[in-house]
Order: sequence, then C-alpha cells, then structure tokens
Amino acid sequence: MSESEAPAPGGEVLLGPAEIRDLAGRLGVRPTKQWGQNFVIDKGTVRRIVRAAEVGADDVVLEVGPGLGSLTLALLPHVRHVTAVEIDPALATQLPLTVEEMAPELANRLTVLHTDALRVTELPEPQPTALVANLPYNVAVPVVLHLLATVPTLRSVLVMVQLEVAERLAAGPGSKVYGVPSVKAAWYAEVSSAGRIGRNVFWPAPNVDSGLVRMVRRDPPPTDATREEVFAVVDAAFAQRRKTLRAALSGWAGGGAAAEEILRAAEVDPRARGEVLTVEDFARIAAARPR
Repeated sequence: MSESEAPAPGGEVLLGPAEIRDLAGRLGVRPTKQWGQNFVIDKGTVRRIVRAAEVGADDVVLEVGPGLGSLTLALLPHVRHVTAVEIDPALATQLPLTVEEMAPELANRLTVLHTDALRVTELPEPQPTALVANLPYNVAVPVVLHLLATVPTLRSVLVMVQLEVAERLAAGPGSKVYGVPSVKAAWYAEVSSAGRIGRNVFWPAPNVDSGLVRMVRRDPPPTDATREEVFAVVDAAFAQRRKTLRAALSGWAGGGAAAEEILRAAEVDPRARGEVLTVEDFARIAAARPR
C-alpha cells in the first residue's frame, strides 16, 4: 500500500452541531423531505458507525447520501478511499470543498458522484468493498438491494435506517416483521442488527428512532432459479401474507392446484405462510416451477 493509501495519522476533524448549521446556512441549504435529508450532528454517532462498520486501511467505502459530510470526515482517516454518491447538487459540489478545508491531507481519498444511487450501474475505480451510509428513510431498502445487486465487490454493509426498517431487514422467519425486505436481504448476506440510534443526533430530528444494520456478503442459496425468479415468489407470497402459500401463490403458479404441486415438489407445506419460510425455501419453490 502506498503512503497516500495508509490511514491518516493524528487526530480526527469532525463536524458538530454548530459547524453543520453554519455550513448549511452558508450554502442556503434546508433539509428536504423529498430527499429524506436528516443530517447527523453528533460526533459520537459517526464514530460509532465507523466502529460498527469494521472497515480498515484496505477498504474502499461507498457512501450514499453524505449530506454535509459528517460521516465522510469520520470515515476518511480509516479507509483507503470513499466514493460518495449525492443526489443534491449543492451538497455534491460542497463536499470536496469541505474535506479540502477541514482535512486537506485526506482530500485525495474522496470521489464524489452527483447522481441518484438507484441509478448507479457502474462505479469508478477503486471498486468499493463496503457500503457505509446514513440512508434516507424513504429509499433505504431499494438502495441497499440495488447496490448489493449491482456492485458485486461489496463485501459488507453498515447502514443507519429508520428503526422499523432496520428491524424488518434483520428479522428472521417467524418474526412478525419478517417480510420481503428480510428475505431479499438474506439472499445476498447474513443480516444482523447493530444497535439503536436516538432521534436527537439528527438535524432536523426525525419523528422516529433509527437503527444500524450490518450485512456480511455470502453466496446466494444454491438453486437452478434466477434471482429474479426467486424474488417473484417472495413478492407473491407476501402480497397476501395472511393467506396460505397455496392461495398466495396461485396467481404466480397458474392456479391453486399448480401451486400446491410446486410447493410439494419443493418440500414446502402448502398450508404454511410466507412468514415462516427461509430464503432457501423460496429458492426451492422457484426452482420447482416447471420451465
């Protein structure tokens, strides 16, 4: 590793409440609901996120929604590079300037892309190994699933999301909140809760608490079905989650009798409901459907 890639020596330079509000005021930036903006103003929280992410000197971090740079500045001293994806043009323009002003020795470790994370299909070198982000509440699940699907080099994920979303992502079969996000996330990774975050660490403070979710990439279940075919079964099973799988999958299978035949071939009880199935179960159901 070259000298420029090694973690920066010395102390950290982070944004606190006063700096965040001053910077926003100078830019004329007001957090918008449209882009789900809630800026982190607590230094302890961004330190906690970096620790929970378990990233190190060889990691290239993909950060979505860096905002005014609170988490970015906390990450840069510890990793090889940060690629930040920001949809707000004013914030995308300002972020490199903030880093240049507050931590000039780290400026060469930052790349900022002004784009929508849901439209990302290719990323510049170096390719990211970890996704670490305070995600906008309104697009958190689609962003995580999209990036896991399109960025195969991602080995780990640590995201802060709305607490309810965090609980759904980390839920296992049989849980009341287990559903489509739980199963689809499990296709890509081992998913676990990494703690709860209070609402007062944000500006403006949201109406709910947040949660940290950690994901460690793993191979998807072995199956002859494609990811799209498996996810179609998942969507159908939870579209009517109170119904048995025989009933819920009848439209997908071409009738109740066909659904029952497929389920029995996959060794899944037709009377069961989707909320008790693992991602491996869904993969077997998709593979059992006649081609």
